[in-house]
Amino acid sequence: MEKTPRRRPTPPTEAAEKPVPTAVVAVRKLFSAETPEFFLLLGTTLFLLVFGLVMVLSSSSIESRIGDGNFFARATRQGLFAALGLPLMLLAARMPIAFWKRWAGVALVIGGVLQLLVFTNLGIEIGGNRGWLDFGFFTAQPSELIKLALAIWLPWILVKKMPHFDDWRQVLVPAGPVVAVAVGLVLLGKDLGSATIILMVVLGSAFFAGVRMRHLAVVVAVIGVLVAFVATLTLSRQDRIQAWLSGCVDPALLNDECWQTVHGWEALAHGGIFGVGLGNSAGKWSWIPAADNDFIFAIIGEELGLVGCLLVLALFVLLAISFVRIVRMSRDPFARVVTSAVMTWIIGQAFVNIAVVLGVLPVLGVPLPLVSSGGSALLTTMVAIGIVLSFARRRPAPFPDAVDVRRAGRIVR
Repeated sequence: MEKTPRRRPTPPTEAAEKPVPTAVVAVRKLFSAETPEFFLLLGTTLFLLVFGLVMVLSSSSIESRIGDGNFFARATRQGLFAALGLPLMLLAARMPIAFWKRWAGVALVIGGVLQLLVFTNLGIEIGGNRGWLDFGFFTAQPSELIKLALAIWLPWILVKKMPHFDDWRQVLVPAGPVVAVAVGLVLLGKDLGSATIILMVVLGSAFFAGVRMRHLAVVVAVIGVLVAFVATLTLSRQDRIQAWLSGCVDPALLNDECWQTVHGWEALAHGGIFGVGLGNSAGKWSWIPAADNDFIFAIIGEELGLVGCLLVLALFVLLAISFVRIVRMSRDPFARVVTSAVMTWIIGQAFVNIAVVLGVLPVLGVPLPLVSSGGSALLTTMVAIGIVLSFARRRPAPFPDAVDVRRAGRIVR
């Protein structure tokens, strides 16, 4: 008796056999985008973030052991802020443009109130600057929130004023008084570095919004006079500027104003072309103050050499290219000016930080974005990049004229 051959059961479809988990779908939506500019900016940011965490771990280990009793204390805190900043950045990347227009003014008011609190019992002084709030379990720098808020609020105001740029009074009100109050509050805490970056954001926003050059020239001249005046208000700031102007060649300055600069140069020279190896820096053994923050570029140069320094410069150039490409693809004027303001902030601050380490500028006390330690600076920078990512998520429709031209070209061919 012949056996009837068994039929193999029809295999179920792939979707029925392996259902996609809800969490995977959520992550895919979080990273979903249509433009290469989105992924270029996101990838460069994540690379700089990981690189910064590695360098903070290396540069802060000795001071962390001395101050906190644990080699990994500061690096762990920085890792926690990075873990908090990543979802905030991706959440910001999904917000519509109307959301930022609606809440920009509120963020600016909150930043101003927090900056006022530094002059109360909550405020603490670090390095001669009273610009931090101590909440017990963490410290925060309100000036970082002011940078972020101005990078959104000021473009919103300038875009509304675009038809009236010929009248300087229309440009000045209300932007001028608000900027003056914001910068004044930061300067009251003697934080010239943060005030400088805020002014860079303001000038960058005005320039890319299309404010007349004659008006900008007057503003730059006034700012230059005010900065020169503010720089001479404190004796310590005068000494630092004089030491910088002298080139730090006076032996009497080596143990005071020029200590940080000269030892930063020594670290860069010690690194040579390929560096002494990750973790092998001698400068981080209490020779360079703020080795994991303002002078982390010197530690990068010592441990990774000229190659590591060029890598950092290349990453920031790539970051700038990402911003420029997003500006070029954007149709909304608000998105273009905000992206330009964030680019001026991050790339300008990176330039200032590296210039200070190289001795091109006097010591101002600004961190290297995404690389230096500092929780509030890292969070606001990542949120700012998330805002730009929200503009780059969808490619805008082409202009109607461009569509007609392409169609006409196809017909002719």
